[in-house]
Order: sequence, then C-alpha cells, then structure tokens
Amino acid sequence: MKLIDAIERQLRQLDEQSLTRERRVIDTPCKPRLMVNGRALLAFASNDYLGLAAHPRVVDALREGADLYGAGSGASHLISGHSLAHQRLEDRLAEFVGAHLESARALSFCTGYMANLAILTTLGADGDAQIFSESLNHASLIDGARLARAAVKVYPHADLAALGALLAASNATAKLVVTDSVFSMDGDIAPLPELLALCEEHGAWLVIDDAHGFGVLGAHGRGALEHFNLRSPNIVYMGTLGKAAGVGGAFVAAHASVIELMIQRGRPYIYTTAAPPALAHALMTSIDIIGGDEGASRRAHLQSLIAAFDEQIDLKRWQRVPSATAIQAIVIGTNEEVLRIGAGLHGHGLWVPAIRPPTVPEGTARLRVTLSAAHTHDEVAQLAAVLNDLERT
Repeated sequence: MKLIDAIERQLRQLDEQSLTRERRVIDTPCKPRLMVNGRALLAFASNDYLGLAAHPRVVDALREGADLYGAGSGASHLISGHSLAHQRLEDRLAEFVGAHLESARALSFCTGYMANLAILTTLGADGDAQIFSESLNHASLIDGARLARAAVKVYPHADLAALGALLAASNATAKLVVTDSVFSMDGDIAPLPELLALCEEHGAWLVIDDAHGFGVLGAHGRGALEHFNLRSPNIVYMGTLGKAAGVGGAFVAAHASVIELMIQRGRPYIYTTAAPPALAHALMTSIDIIGGDEGASRRAHLQSLIAAFDEQIDLKRWQRVPSATAIQAIVIGTNEEVLRIGAGLHGHGLWVPAIRPPTVPEGTARLRVTLSAAHTHDEVAQLAAVLNDLERT
C-alpha cells in the first residue's frame, strides 16, 4: 500500500491548501441556464462566447454529419481517418483566415492542446532552435515548448523591450515567439502588431494561440489577425473550435510549407486518431454563422454585455483585471476566500469558476467570469449586483 499512501498524502496536501478541484455534472446543453448536480444555475463559466454550442443550426448539422459519416473516424489522418468533411473544413478555414497569411493552408486537430504541441515540437525541432515564451501563456504552449527540447526564454507579460533584447542576443537558427492572443485568465490582449514587428526584424516565427479570439475578435470574427489587420508569412496561427465556434477541435493556419511539414513531422498530428468527421461537418455551419450577419449581431450583443458589466460592477476591495473581452477576471487573493465567494454565488444560483494556483500565481486566486452572447442584460445585471453585495460582506 505504500504507493497508494503516497498518492493519498498528495491528495490531503491539495485539500489542506484549498486546491482540490471538483467536477460538476451538467445534464443540459451548454447554455447560460443549466442543471448542475441536479440544481438550476445561471452560469458564467463556459467559453461558448457566441452561444453556438446549442444553436439549432449547428446541432442539426452535427446530426446530419453523423448520418453522412458515422460516429467516428476510425484512424489517424495519415492512415484512413481523413474524411471529406475534414478536408472541406480545412479548406474553409484556410479561406476564412487566409487573407492574413501568405499561401495559407489549414490543418485540423482534435484539440487546441494537441495543435500547440504539434506547432512547437515541429518548428522547435531544429537542434539550434530557441523559443521565446510569454510569461502568461497557456499550459499547452508551455508544455509544447518543453517537449520541443529547444532552449526556452520566458519574457515578462507584454514586455516588448525585454523580448527585443532577448531576440537581439540570440544566435539561434530558428526563433519562435509564442503568445496567447487573449490571455485566458486575465482577458487582456497581447500587443500583436508590435510582436510581429519584432519577429520580422529578427527573422522569427510569431506563433499566436487565438483560442479566445477566434470567432469573437474582428469585424467578421476572423480573430486577432483581423482585429489588428495583421498579415505576414512569419505568422503561425492556432484557433480553437470548441469555444466561440461551439463544437470542438482546433486548427493551425500558416504558409502551406509550414502545414506540410507539420503533416510530415508533427507527432501529435501523425499519431492521433482523427476527430469524428461529423464534428467537422457541423463546424462548417459554425463558420458560416460566425462570418455572416448573425455572427456580427451576436458579437455586437456580446460587446454590449461587456460594456454593461463594466458599468455595473463596483468593487472596493477586490481587483478587477482590466479587460475589453468576454473574460472578466476578479482577483480575490487567497484560495480559501475565493472558494467562500464562489459558494456565496452558488447560494444565489450563480456559477462562476474559482481559479486557483497553479493556473494563476500564488496569492491571486480569482473568479473568472465569462460572458456569452447567449446571456441577457438582466442576467449580467444580476451577476454584478450579487458580486457587489458579496464584496461588502
């Protein structure tokens, strides 16, 4: 039993530090109004930014995709798992974001985590490669950099001067600057135009994880590239398809030669069973919605909710991280306090996740409010009022 005893000690330590995590069981579709562990809650917890996860057209397309292609793919893309649905989705995504890249091509993945691992382990495989990683990057980028076995330099959050000095001092034959676009625990946006200028000056790739920007940012939902009107062959772009797109998976878009190298050398791509083609079929409808009039209307409504929350929240002790995106973080401090506040919200029928280390630094445990186009103004007002009251208790 010594092995189990060691595991149980670790679990007790997590509990003593208020770091134990709990899965909640949801038996309704992904919407603001949920049944969670048998209780009705108003949730500000998902990344379904445009409210497409339960959109009738997307659900119908998923059903149609299952009728056309079955339930699973049966193999990896390079064996027999690459369906017509996957190919059509990749072509559509390359077209959707291609105006911001040169000779664009797209490659689909099961998850954004796998996509980031594939990018960094492929482009960072050069024995003399160096990766320059933003300090607040998502875990998938951190792990991808580790797996690449390249030299890694971490630069402070949004510190262009520090990054410029690191790039200037590097003699690596392959340089990769790696950053989130919208930072998932703070909601702020990386200075991508300035980062791209540094990359072009120093002959580096700019790897952008646009998980929380794709579908939301830009006039047509084409993400951070459209938001900043960026265009460069130096960009390697990753967008996820389980957040604003409402379904699942991810894609990488870049110069066709980069994508071909990932197909040939990207282990997370080569050795993974392809996602069910029905998902790819459903995502074609998601992309149509995102790029059309309905997508524009949903983004406008989401922006109005963000503005309303900004106006109605009135905090004296807690720190709200400045953000113009759907991610609204409120730093509480200790693990115990954020769990207490989370329980208080739950008592009012509200679900806001309590985020604790190691996801965020020690002493910065926070509530992570995520807004969706599926929310109403009354629901956002209810959340703001309860938060204001809880802070004063």
